[in-house]
Amino acid sequence: MTEKQTWSQRFESALHPAIALFNASISFDIELIEYDLTGSQAHAQMLAHTGIISPAEGEQLVAGLEQIREEYRQGKFQPGIDAEDVHFAVERRLTEIVGDVGKKLHTARSRNDQVGTDTRLYLRDQILQIKTQLREFQRVLLDIAEQNVETLIPGYTHLQRAQPVSLAHHLLAYFQMAQRDWERLGDVYRRVNISPLGCGALAGTTFPIDRHYTAELLQFERIYENSLDGVSDRDFAIEFLCAASLIMVHLSRLSEEIILWASEEFRFVTLKDSCATGSSIMPQKKNPDVPELVRGKTGRVFGHLQAMLVIMKGLPLAYNKDLQEDKEGLFDSVNTVKACLEAMTILLQEGLEFRTQRLSEAVTQDFSNATDVADYLAARGVPFREAYNIVGKVVKTSIAAGKLLKDLTLEEWQEIHPTFATDIYEAISPRQVVAARNSYGGTGFAQVSKAISAAREEIGE
Repeated sequence: MTEKQTWSQRFESALHPAIALFNASISFDIELIEYDLTGSQAHAQMLAHTGIISPAEGEQLVAGLEQIREEYRQGKFQPGIDAEDVHFAVERRLTEIVGDVGKKLHTARSRNDQVGTDTRLYLRDQILQIKTQLREFQRVLLDIAEQNVETLIPGYTHLQRAQPVSLAHHLLAYFQMAQRDWERLGDVYRRVNISPLGCGALAGTTFPIDRHYTAELLQFERIYENSLDGVSDRDFAIEFLCAASLIMVHLSRLSEEIILWASEEFRFVTLKDSCATGSSIMPQKKNPDVPELVRGKTGRVFGHLQAMLVIMKGLPLAYNKDLQEDKEGLFDSVNTVKACLEAMTILLQEGLEFRTQRLSEAVTQDFSNATDVADYLAARGVPFREAYNIVGKVVKTSIAAGKLLKDLTLEEWQEIHPTFATDIYEAISPRQVVAARNSYGGTGFAQVSKAISAAREEIGE
């Protein structure tokens, strides 16, 4: 199909071949074909419902569109660049199947509201799939957390040893990030689930259409109240890309930690062969490719968000061809998020093992129990700021002497302050340091166990 055949008699010649190629979107918007078919079937049913076409014609159109769906699924319908976009490809094939009645499908509809409908149907479906993946990611985090409530791991601030925490507590932080992602996608879904179908090119239509009817058929919650807004709005896509970017932020943060933990310097986890690769020149290497790729792919999604914002920032109402550029970035972001969630879930479930003995040793080789010494004194009447300064001096002299706090004798403790007694050793043991932090949301073992139970309930288990 040439441009001269596609457009009205307003045009006297076809597009230059290079411009036709530049203008075409079939290479990527074929992704929307099943959604285009579903939207077109609803539109055909509405045309028959309102008497714009006959019931028999409506049935012909719906059946013809369903035949195209089957042909596509079987690999028999593969439109090329001559179709320009998926919408013309479908309409052309429909006309081949049902004859001239196929030319009635586009009555009371523009490609502008058509593509807007298709994109929303697509994104609505993808959001549900991503939410399902987030739930599986959360389940795996909970499974590992349940096994490691009393496994200790150094906690960091500024990437400096701060206080020991339960490994389960650490992993539950990522559960909470994923929970916000899940809820955020639900919020976005509400604004995706609005129908622009029937807005026409920009101003509605003269035909007696029923927009609520098509919205109901397509299970949209409501319809756009303004036709100009309906065909030009891409807020929903931007919101999705924002939500997708935050999912990638969270996956990237976890990836960075796993990369550090797998290093020889940390040695907190061992990477299993199923989720690691080697070096082409250094036979001893085992590389954390999965988290590195996730960390790297995060930038792609960020880039697509920025691109969409730039596309939209200067567009006058209503539809502009610039909006063709919304799809590739959106599709790639969806695919990237889904691939990264799948890979990280597999990595956590099957691809790494926490080195509990190494973790146990790590929390005994630093001064991360210093705050507990200050708390010990404060609980016995010493003002906290005074206790804080006392312990700071103790740490300083201990470092100079090559000792840890646990190595000080009782006499040395009592020289520091007479309040210290033999129970100081229990108070600063890593396990007690963690167990004692039993405030709501804290790392104490009792709190972590409650948090796991609450998390299970949150995801419906």
